[in-house]
Amino acid sequence: MSDAKPIWIRDPLAILADGAERGVVVRDGRIVELVPAGATPATADVVVFDASAHVVLPGLINTHHHFYQTLTRALPAAMDRELFPWLQALYPVWARLTPDALELGVTVAMSELLLSGCTTTTDHHYVFPAGLEDAIDIEVGVASRLGVRVLLTRGSMNLSQRDGGLPPDSVVQDEDTILADSARVVARHHQRAEDAMVQIALAPCSPFSVTTSLMRATADLADKLDVRLHTHLAETEDENKFCQQMFGCRPLDYLEQCGWLNARTWLAHGIFFNADEMKRLGKAKTTISHCACSNQLLASGCCPVCEMEEAGVGIGIGVDGSASNDGSNLMQEVRAAFLLQRARYGVSKVSHKDALRWATKGSAACVGRPELGEIAVGKAADLALFRLDELRFSGHGDPLAALVLCGAHRADRVMVAGKWAVIDGAIPGLDVAGLIRRHSSAAQAMRAG
Repeated sequence: MSDAKPIWIRDPLAILADGAERGVVVRDGRIVELVPAGATPATADVVVFDASAHVVLPGLINTHHHFYQTLTRALPAAMDRELFPWLQALYPVWARLTPDALELGVTVAMSELLLSGCTTTTDHHYVFPAGLEDAIDIEVGVASRLGVRVLLTRGSMNLSQRDGGLPPDSVVQDEDTILADSARVVARHHQRAEDAMVQIALAPCSPFSVTTSLMRATADLADKLDVRLHTHLAETEDENKFCQQMFGCRPLDYLEQCGWLNARTWLAHGIFFNADEMKRLGKAKTTISHCACSNQLLASGCCPVCEMEEAGVGIGIGVDGSASNDGSNLMQEVRAAFLLQRARYGVSKVSHKDALRWATKGSAACVGRPELGEIAVGKAADLALFRLDELRFSGHGDPLAALVLCGAHRADRVMVAGKWAVIDGAIPGLDVAGLIRRHSSAAQAMRAG
């Protein structure tokens, strides 16, 4: 227990919670009280934060990203290409990734996420050129400095071009190395309590970049260590053809054969599942990270979220890598998902509240953290507070709807585990201009080779 006084986040302009019209009280990293209309806190000796100019959301949760890709935004060689040729253009650049460059890339991605109202983020790091063996450790250090909650995945690739895969030999590792380091990072960094700030999952990159042996061994290891599993699946039609040619079955069948179709697993994209496959996903409690911006930029297709949810599949939101999204703004991703799915299904099937639900409770299910993603007593005190005093919001009616419809971009305050990680729209102590300068220089060096 800390000595810090409880904080009453008082009288918000709007809040995504029932029975909390006068705000919430947080103490020791938890929400301890919702204050209804006409009431005052039962909790004694509170410190007041005046939220009368703020819309309060549960902290947004990002369920799919590749932090290192902030170093290859809008790369000319990769522009206007679909997934497979896009990857082939980028892999040689990613092979030049260094520890210093990775730390800068991770800092940019996490900072951008935090400033957009994201309190918990995943990352899928799967490129390990020589010298970058401590990539996950580097990410843990950055997360600790910024105060963001993370589920970092120890990604992997061991099927290179010489084996019929897409990545060059220089960024892959052998199975024994991958499994040994997976066990190491779990033992060193994975926290199991409900207040965990750092967790680890295991994440072979995709069916076209790892061997069947590694897929199965990783599932066995995740079961043994009791950690989650993550990979890309059903992102493109090319992937379906690859799996049919390579394994004689569709991607989900292959996943099941490898021991992955279970509640431990969440999958990125999930665009090309058929109706039967959606039912199997729902029955298995396997969840999906919907990455609207990336899917549109790469013209991959559109995740069928309504059919998924009708089949019992949980849906979360992911910004995906900054080489396909070219940004790490989770609030903007909520709007993109809303617009994409509204265009697909119509006004009666998708509302702004659905998009907010995907990025909060839905994403919490993806990362296996039921204590996150909701403003309720006993839940983690992870909150995002947005002001509506920008031109984009002028004339709004419903404040919650305005965040999505008018395009909220930057949170004014962000609380993670009861502590302010963003104050007045800035991360305390972060030299943004210096970070941009160093990050841009590292990106230029990677492009130049």
